Amino acid sequence: MPAALGCGAVPGKPAGGAGSSCASPLWCVALLRRTSSPRSTAAATALSRSLPGAPVPDVTYVQGDATDEATLSAVIEGADVLVGALSPRGPLAGGFRDAYRTIARLADAAGVPLYVVGGASSLRPAPGADRFVTDLSHIPAELHDEIRAGAALIIEDLLATPPTFDWVVVSPALRFGARMPGERLGRYRLGDDVAVRPDGGAISAADYALGFVDLIEKGDHHRTQVNLSH
Repeated sequence: MPAALGCGAVPGKPAGGAGSSCASPLWCVALLRRTSSPRSTAAATALSRSLPGAPVPDVTYVQGDATDEATLSAVIEGADVLVGALSPRGPLAGGFRDAYRTIARLADAAGVPLYVVGGASSLRPAPGADRFVTDLSHIPAELHDEIRAGAALIIEDLLATPPTFDWVVVSPALRFGARMPGERLGRYRLGDDVAVRPDGGAISAADYALGFVDLIEKGDHHRTQVNLSH
């Protein structure tokens, strides 16, 4: 099993979500590398804007800027899997999509698949229905730009990448995160770009992380969006 998920988070505590040990969820990229250690099958390197106050064991931390191509190249080279957990806010408010475009280009050149910690607004409530992002009337206006940027990454940018580039966007249920913590059940339901539940559903951080790691280990999905929910 991969030793870590996201920015130094352990399985059960995804990066940037409830319980994350990520020092800065704004810039967060993790690399999983296979190891010959008999105690584990993968090691993790986490790149973030600042170092965590409480590092997770067996994770190598790199402090740097995820918008800097040289920094990204150095950590992506030799990785087996790349996990992106960037947020379109703060310093990345205007550069979020460009940062992921650079990450995608470098990962494609290195032959490394990208798994993205996505959002729920790009999901559909039913087959053929408009995505949740088309109606943000119930969401505070100050959040609209970052929600639209996150959805555009999935709907536009990743779909436009070369067919040689392998990516998977893992969208949690609509009710997810530190403000809406859920119960850890030790299970999850897997959907595609149509939400598992028409109302968007809910999932705990622990079970989202469980599903995320399972997706990486199984490697059954390619160039697609999936949804994890209870």
